[in-house]
Amino acid sequence: MTLPALMVLTDRHMAADAGHDLVEVVVAAVGAGAPTVLLREKDLPRADRHSVAVHLRAATAGAGATLIVASDVALARRVGADGVHLGAEDLPVATVRRLVGPDLFVGGTARDPSMARRLVHEGASYLGVGPTFPTKSKAGLPEPIGVGGVRAVASAVSVPVIAIAGITAERVDEVMAAGAWGVAVIGAISDAPDPHSATHEMMLAVAKAVEALGGAPA
Repeated sequence: MTLPALMVLTDRHMAADAGHDLVEVVVAAVGAGAPTVLLREKDLPRADRHSVAVHLRAATAGAGATLIVASDVALARRVGADGVHLGAEDLPVATVRRLVGPDLFVGGTARDPSMARRLVHEGASYLGVGPTFPTKSKAGLPEPIGVGGVRAVASAVSVPVIAIAGITAERVDEVMAAGAWGVAVIGAISDAPDPHSATHEMMLAVAKAVEALGGAPA
């Protein structure tokens, strides 16, 4: 499988603040062409998170989109997700790679070349890199690494690098020009008045960036 260049991350609190339901946001996003959805919501009770995952698997499968689950390997396997994304406090990438085998995406989280190289050595399929810019989607994040930080990580590894945090349609071109394979977005979709239109705008920005670079991810 090839990792697409746009990843939509869920945030039910941000969606609710904008008057949306989490599943409705995902349905709107994949309906507008979003190729990958990452289910976070790690603070949901297990039964509720499973229910959301089932709905998201149905929505993404119906649209031909990829579903990745954050942190929870067992949940990802139960709902037939396409991969797992791991943060610093989750199971090691090497352990999860052994558990899921070679065919699922296993994403790691890095903010410097040293960590990036280690995660790729352990079996990461791609890296979420950031925070790129300041963001209100998550408290307690370290200082943003900026476009230069994304460039440093992308130059150090051969797997796709996905820039995350504070990514807007206007910033897509600069982070992809710095070597990012693609971008991950939260507020740009969940906090938008119209998630479908916002996704369409983001898809256009990614397509233009890819074209400017002479072709890259789907």
